[in-house]
Amino acid sequence: MTKSRQLFEEAVKVIPGGVNSPVRAFGSVGGTPRFIRRAEGAYLYDEDDNAYLDFVGSWGPMILGHSHADVLKSVQEACQQGLSFGAATAAEVDMAKLVCEMVPSVEMVRMVNSGTEAVMSAIRVARGFTGRDKIVKFAGCYHGHSDGLLVQAGSGVMTSGVPDSLGVPMGCTKDTLTARYNDLDSVRAHFARCGEEIAAVIAEPVAANMGVVPPAPGFLQGLRELCDAYGAVLIFDEVITGFRLGTDGAQGFYGVMPDITTFGKIIGGGMPVGAYGGKRCIMELVSPLGDVYQAGTLSGNPVAMAAGIAQLTILKEHPEYYKSLNGMGDWFYGQIAGRLEKAGLPWQMNHVGSLGCLYFTSQEVRDYEGAKTSDTEVFAAYCNYMLREGIYLAPSQFEAMFLSLAHTEELLKEVLERITIFLQKI
Repeated sequence: MTKSRQLFEEAVKVIPGGVNSPVRAFGSVGGTPRFIRRAEGAYLYDEDDNAYLDFVGSWGPMILGHSHADVLKSVQEACQQGLSFGAATAAEVDMAKLVCEMVPSVEMVRMVNSGTEAVMSAIRVARGFTGRDKIVKFAGCYHGHSDGLLVQAGSGVMTSGVPDSLGVPMGCTKDTLTARYNDLDSVRAHFARCGEEIAAVIAEPVAANMGVVPPAPGFLQGLRELCDAYGAVLIFDEVITGFRLGTDGAQGFYGVMPDITTFGKIIGGGMPVGAYGGKRCIMELVSPLGDVYQAGTLSGNPVAMAAGIAQLTILKEHPEYYKSLNGMGDWFYGQIAGRLEKAGLPWQMNHVGSLGCLYFTSQEVRDYEGAKTSDTEVFAAYCNYMLREGIYLAPSQFEAMFLSLAHTEELLKEVLERITIFLQKI
């Protein structure tokens, strides 16, 4: 019995499902979760010391690769000073200044502990700023597990939200409206019906929780224009895209500025962290300066700040890294698309920069409905084949692949050969 299997059998007795986040479960693809012991560069190593070329990257933050020397050094130095103080530190100021310098739409920023907390807080301040209650989100876009955002699309895009989890009261989602991603008409319909009640529109500028779905030309700009016309706040959830597509995230990549941006993952360099920030006139409403209450005992943790500052500083000082990383993504995902075409397979390879997703469907994937047409049984076969070949993918059809600067062309060519063999078998 492998150590991973043994640990999983122990874990299910004391942890729900044996994992501390559902995204780590292998239920949708079959098999046992790999229990990871260490990571370096582009590789993970499990408890049995099997090596896996990693395309999860801790769900995005490892843009420099695992165990980058400068990040580790900063963390080690911070740990020597203490793990947590529950008081203000210079590192918090340095981090806030760095985020504001790198992202032009952010004039003030508040550190929190996770992406979920960042989004929850951003929505609260948007409601406080506008004096309105309703929120528009998009089917298939995940914004954390706070009650008001655990909403499914239902049978149409014109209905108020229905809770997508047990334990969420209907009252928590009655003000959450669901629209269709890349469909401005579905958003316009909400505004036409109750525009004066809508506090904010929240969107992933690149949808990366139903695989990877790029915004259609004009979609993000259309959201900006609708929010301006109705006095609503535009929130970009850049927990995944922030500092991944460029120093100024997806908003800089597409040239559309939101009013509030939420961050996570990358700004912690792998440590648990999140943040939300935006226009000064909005952020000044946050306590203790304003009347929108939000707090966090461990927010701005000095060790997390040290890791984040180290990573963001490297990215700020080397903007050419983004040209390299995005170019690598264009080449790699383009190669996969070309091999699909050569094999005569009608599957879809969506990507933006270093983010990509292979869908096993003949339908173009522009929204959640399209993503759901992917054959998850074929994906399960693909995922397990790749795992056997030493390539670690997220165990879900609806997650992104993440490239890092540690992924070399040589390594990616080996992956392409494995994919080609799988396509031949299919």
